[in-house]
Amino acid sequence: MFPLQELFIKICGITNLADAELACSFGANAVGFIFNHSSERYIPPDRAISIINRLPEHISKIGVFDGAKPHYIQNIIKQVPLSAVQVLGNYGPDDLVDFDVSVIKQFQLSRSFDPEIMKNYLVDAFLLKDQNVEQDTAQPKKYHWDVAVKAKEYGRIILSGNLNPNNVEDAVRFVQPYGIDVQSGVELKPGKKDVQKMRDFIASARGVHLTYGLNDEES
Repeated sequence: MFPLQELFIKICGITNLADAELACSFGANAVGFIFNHSSERYIPPDRAISIINRLPEHISKIGVFDGAKPHYIQNIIKQVPLSAVQVLGNYGPDDLVDFDVSVIKQFQLSRSFDPEIMKNYLVDAFLLKDQNVEQDTAQPKKYHWDVAVKAKEYGRIILSGNLNPNNVEDAVRFVQPYGIDVQSGVELKPGKKDVQKMRDFIASARGVHLTYGLNDEES
């Protein structure tokens, strides 16, 4: 599901076909669908299916779950043709080995986060969501990006949280992550993307020279 030596870009919180198609046309590698009923960006399985069926095969379709029971996640996987699931919550390493799709384990990125916990998880990637501030900011800051750099020792890192067109270039240059994830930073309102912000975000991220994949191949 993941490209080689290319920044993996995921546009999350997709609720409609138009936004999904635009994300793909601008160069995103993945779109994310939120299956938590309490979320403003919740999407019913049947609507997610209708969108996925219209997207290119090479685009990763990722189901996002926050604290959901494993049986609920498995039920969604049976209904929706997902490429991967992204899970946040109190899941132990043994809880994430029985899925028939790729798994992304999400952790909240903070000063107190200990990346060593990641070594126990046999997953395809880790999404680290910076929780420094609740609102996306237009000012480029490093937040807890230094912690994310340390976390790269334990696997593929997808950086998330507080990213937007104005700071994504700094984030990618500083962390050199495997991938990035954005949601509210490219929205007009919850569930509806801003076309210009989404285009600018992807273009800015793609403009940074990456050494991540190159170093992996050489080692």
